[in-house]
Amino acid sequence: MHTRGEIQVYRDPAALARALANLFVSTGRMAIAERGSFHVALSGGNTPRAAFELLAAEPLRDELSWSEVFIYFGDERCVPPDDEQSNYLMARKTFMDAVRIPPGNIHRIRGEIDPGQAANEYATILRTDLGNAPQFDLVMLGLGPDGHTASLFPGTPPETDEEALVRGVYARSQMMWRVTITPKVINLARSVVFAVEGADKAQILFTVCEGPLDPTQYPAQIVNPASGRLVWLVDELAAGMLKERAR
Repeated sequence: MHTRGEIQVYRDPAALARALANLFVSTGRMAIAERGSFHVALSGGNTPRAAFELLAAEPLRDELSWSEVFIYFGDERCVPPDDEQSNYLMARKTFMDAVRIPPGNIHRIRGEIDPGQAANEYATILRTDLGNAPQFDLVMLGLGPDGHTASLFPGTPPETDEEALVRGVYARSQMMWRVTITPKVINLARSVVFAVEGADKAQILFTVCEGPLDPTQYPAQIVNPASGRLVWLVDELAAGMLKERAR
């Protein structure tokens, strides 16, 4: 048994999305109050999409000072920014176009260029904005059915990323290149949140949270913020096999 962090179970995907949107706002407000800015790394996926739509609407839209919010991405597919597979495009269409956030506060991964070049460029942005040990206020993550998170896929030993902040990854399962922040960056964050929904995630959620520790096979197990908060927001169906669950 090695569950790290706190697990919060919600009745359905809609309640889960509300919880994720509320966590985004509360974490952002705290960061702005304490440090004058909120630096967040977004994820793709259905739950974030629903949460982002809530951020774009009343009442949440007016609860953050968007000029102090700085948007980054935990990973990106190597596609142009107007491609439907782009995490950036999804975030832009769901909420970034609807809130008063300065365009200069949004830092996308350039999926349209060489993956290695895009990774190096993004690492430079992180170092410039956040220092050599970049500390996000919030990193948003999902959980793939194979145990991947961000674009950290099974088969790569976690120690591969001791130094790099961002790297290009070839995802064999999707036959495409992606760019991802590394475990080093994730585990420096002040808060990390996983959002996991659906019965098809029940087995992998149980394995990652309560099964044997094997982060090479299940990269989501790498996530263990050194001095930050780790929260799992999951719906009833995804939580179906968990022994330890909060409400």
